[in-house]
Amino acid sequence: MGSGIEIVIVFAVFLALLAAGMAIPFAIMTPALFYLLLHSGPDALRGLGLVSWGSMNSFTLTAVPMYILMAQILEHSGIGTKVYNGLGKLCSRIPGGLLQTNIAGCAIFAATSGSSIATAASIGSVALPELVKRKYSRRLSAGSLAAGGTLGILIPPSLAMIIYGSFTETSVAKLFIAGIVPGLLLTAMFMIYIGVHAKLQPSIAPVEQGVVSLPDLLRAIGNILPVTLLIGSTMGTMYFGLVTPTEAGAIGCVAGTIIAIIWGDLKWKDFIAAVRGSVAVLGNILFIVYAAYVFSYAISRAGVGEDVTSFIVGLHLTKLQFFFAIFLLYTLLGCLVETMGMIVITIPLIFPMLAPYGIDPVWFGIILVLFVELGQISPPIGINLFVIQSLWDGDLGDVVMGTIPFHLIMFLLLVMLVIWPEIALWLPAHMSKGP
Repeated sequence: MGSGIEIVIVFAVFLALLAAGMAIPFAIMTPALFYLLLHSGPDALRGLGLVSWGSMNSFTLTAVPMYILMAQILEHSGIGTKVYNGLGKLCSRIPGGLLQTNIAGCAIFAATSGSSIATAASIGSVALPELVKRKYSRRLSAGSLAAGGTLGILIPPSLAMIIYGSFTETSVAKLFIAGIVPGLLLTAMFMIYIGVHAKLQPSIAPVEQGVVSLPDLLRAIGNILPVTLLIGSTMGTMYFGLVTPTEAGAIGCVAGTIIAIIWGDLKWKDFIAAVRGSVAVLGNILFIVYAAYVFSYAISRAGVGEDVTSFIVGLHLTKLQFFFAIFLLYTLLGCLVETMGMIVITIPLIFPMLAPYGIDPVWFGIILVLFVELGQISPPIGINLFVIQSLWDGDLGDVVMGTIPFHLIMFLLLVMLVIWPEIALWLPAHMSKGP
């Protein structure tokens, strides 16, 4: 049996186990262990000790708990509500009103959470009741929040970028900085679409009053200023090479805690809840990473990676054709496989193919994150769809229909990144070398 057929079978087993309801780490590890035993017998299991150590003995992964804890602290302190209310005053005169606030709020919260689900849930829980009460378009309200939540894995810090950097030994700092311009560009594209839509169809969004006095303006700015300073300090210190991503995460945790105490409503019980939530999220992520390393070990021992790379290169695809094949693969997987699972199951196979095509690993990391974003709002298992649907009394179909325009905008950004890679690569090329 050829390597190509074998890997198709492994993927089929993986998807079947997911469909049967098995947890992602076990769905990854089960076919991996079976494949390992099938090819190399019980002796191959002796290498799992080194795999276990190597999977977790990673300085890159030490950044993950820092950003998770920072996000949990801010989430439990009620900062998200203040940020949304402040942006609501500042953005409400723009065509689209609070729909614009959804996107801007998600963009700011994304820069502190690193998680799409946390962004969608935090902003959605604040925004949806108000949007429904003020009779905004239900579809566009839900769609803007589900799509805006995806900014949590493009605008740094991003857990998906950390995992990708860990597997490929790509600089996480460069990945973070590379995500800034595409993230801001996607935010602007979302907001432009909403503004144009509101101009052409005023019924989707009522006219809001907005800021009416100088004290009102200062209060609105005060609501978003602390979080803006937090974002600037963590990203700025990395850009100028003063700290590593892990150290930036530690700074963010300390600064975030101070902000949550002074400007938020963080109590001791909230801090304990944030720590417990961080442990639960971190345990799930690291278990997926460990399972992926076992999978990677299995396919590398069987030589599948080299065979698949040789096969693809032997097809003599152009760079554009190769990218289109990757596009189809991730579009299909995004509809079926959860974020982390999609990254860790494919990167061991795809990453070795980048060098023959001269593809920059930092650029590809941003492209991959965009594909993951699309997967998070693609039925049937787009997680952000279910997060938003769980926060209101609307149908899932309305959430899905509301996200379709945002799908198209993401595809447009993908095309722009293919034509002009400098959108992602210009800032990393000019950043200072890290410590």
